[in-house]
Amino acid sequence: MAESINNEEVIKVLKNVINSLEDGQKGFTDLAEHLQDPHLKQFFVAEALKRASFRGDLETELHHAGVHDVKETGTVAGALHRTWGNVKLSVVKGDHEVLSTAEQGEDVAKKAYADALEQPLPLPIKQLLITQQEHIIASHDHVRDHRDALALAAK
Repeated sequence: MAESINNEEVIKVLKNVINSLEDGQKGFTDLAEHLQDPHLKQFFVAEALKRASFRGDLETELHHAGVHDVKETGTVAGALHRTWGNVKLSVVKGDHEVLSTAEQGEDVAKKAYADALEQPLPLPIKQLLITQQEHIIASHDHVRDHRDALALAAK
């Protein structure tokens, strides 16, 4: 039988994923402003909203665990990544650079979910994280594929 972690550890795991989602939401919002392609811009705005929705779902789980004041604001690393991305994009223009920056952020999100799912979480939380992780991976792949297509088109 699988060992389960205590409530404080579940809270810590969920807050870590929430911080990653907050970083992703801010990142997609910021990067959407730099995109030229209207379809990509729309995708980035939708992904920012999706991250907010995922965060809300996880905050609901925290409320069930007795945490009623969730004030996660993202990570320092995420803020630094966004700042560096904005500096880089002010110098180097183009959707390819935006997509490269976004993919790096999505790599961090994928890792946050993978790390969380390594923990022996209660089944409903694990199932929620798996569902969200599937979307995060699909989003990452979409960004990567568009980045690669732009690189090929530029050759």
